[in-house]
Amino acid sequence: MFLHSCIAVRFCLFGILILLSLRVSGVERPPNVLFIAIDDLNTSPEGFNGETTIHTPNISRLAEMGVRFTNAHCAAPACNPSRASVMTGLAPTTSGVYLNSQDWRENQVLESRITLPQHFKNNGYRTLGGGKLYHAASLSDGMYEGYLDPRPWDDYFPSKSRQMPEEVDPPKIPTNGNPKFYGGHMDWAALDIDTDEMADAKVVSWAEKHLAQTHDKPLFLAVGIYRPHIPWWTPKEYFDRHPIDELVLPQVIENDLEDVPEAGRAMRKQGWHQWTVEHGKWEEAVQGYNASVSFADDMIGRLLTALENGPLADNTIIVLWTDHGYHLGQKEHWEKFALWEQTTRVPLIVAAPGGYQPGEASNQPVSLLDIFPTLNELCGLPSATKLDGVSLVPLMENPNIQTGRAVVTTQGLGNHSIRSDKWRYILYADGSEELYDQIEDSKNFHNLADSGHHDVVKQELATWLPAYEAEAHPTFNGQKAMNDKYAAMKEKR
Repeated sequence: MFLHSCIAVRFCLFGILILLSLRVSGVERPPNVLFIAIDDLNTSPEGFNGETTIHTPNISRLAEMGVRFTNAHCAAPACNPSRASVMTGLAPTTSGVYLNSQDWRENQVLESRITLPQHFKNNGYRTLGGGKLYHAASLSDGMYEGYLDPRPWDDYFPSKSRQMPEEVDPPKIPTNGNPKFYGGHMDWAALDIDTDEMADAKVVSWAEKHLAQTHDKPLFLAVGIYRPHIPWWTPKEYFDRHPIDELVLPQVIENDLEDVPEAGRAMRKQGWHQWTVEHGKWEEAVQGYNASVSFADDMIGRLLTALENGPLADNTIIVLWTDHGYHLGQKEHWEKFALWEQTTRVPLIVAAPGGYQPGEASNQPVSLLDIFPTLNELCGLPSATKLDGVSLVPLMENPNIQTGRAVVTTQGLGNHSIRSDKWRYILYADGSEELYDQIEDSKNFHNLADSGHHDVVKQELATWLPAYEAEAHPTFNGQKAMNDKYAAMKEKR
């Protein structure tokens, strides 16, 4: 559509203009990049029209510096496939990485792929990474490394064999949660520690030092902030910011799931919600999540302050994104791994020096797949090999553009959600459907797919479905069964 048209011409012209402007201004090299990845952050920050809103002064501070995308969506609502898609620029349906259990580094499509940080390194950047950028978790000792790719990085913190520093644990695990959920790590606790003792704070401290220095090359600095991923263990001061009696819980309506097909209901973690409600823990759990969001916001503030006070302030692009949304009881579901609005929509902000529109917002559908081509254009880099996203620079120049675009989120082989400016259409591998009017029904309460009044809408949205769906790869438990099951379902459609 609009964003696809004339993109090659725009890219060439932009590359020439940025080089000329850099020479005129006396800057001898391309802009630096501060690349901030946040884990499990839904649209609760201020300015993103979430179901509940958390005071996030530092995310708001960044939004005033750049353009925020209020209708941004992940390519997959799970850590590994989402992060692999951002780092490679390829959708799960192109790569075959659909689940957390697939090591993307062994994928037959991606194993020789030039990733985003490698592309910057190949084009003269110093590449530094710290914290969770690829799939990893603190839920077990072996998960701290995760699927880290050490090759693109000149340096990595805490090391090229480990993505995150050691977590600070409470005296008892779980403190408040169910011991059956992630070995007790679906948990929350107010810790009697200083903020600087948190693993994320150590990553940010490392990044602050690099933001305070000059570098012999343009800098690509990637910082992964793990909170608000579970466990929601943070210093007590963050819990104190969210008194229980002032919490707003997500809305749940009676019989909401009666019009949801079995394929959709099967994606829920209903047991989590049932246990949380029956044990009177819903408010506490939301408080724990909100506390972790406030902690993450403080970490972002530290990064912004370090940048503003350092030598790189006038020539640095900032990208803030989160790998997927998060349910806190909506549709009787917790976490991610589903295809509703609460799971796919994410905060995304791009701030860049130059003639863009700071403080403005675009409500057009965009994808995290767009980050790679956007940074290419902003930095005047040659295009990487095939990318599944498109540059967001036109929307940064004019956030009011109407693109007519829709974007796809994929959860497992054959399950897709298509989000336009008005509609969400979900098509499951077995052919069952959901359709929501996102303007009239932003919380996805009323499935219109079987009403008989919106067949044309469904047909139009279905044109955005991927023409090709790669089989799941590499090997994981159930890979063959997953591929065979989908092939059989597709045959019956």
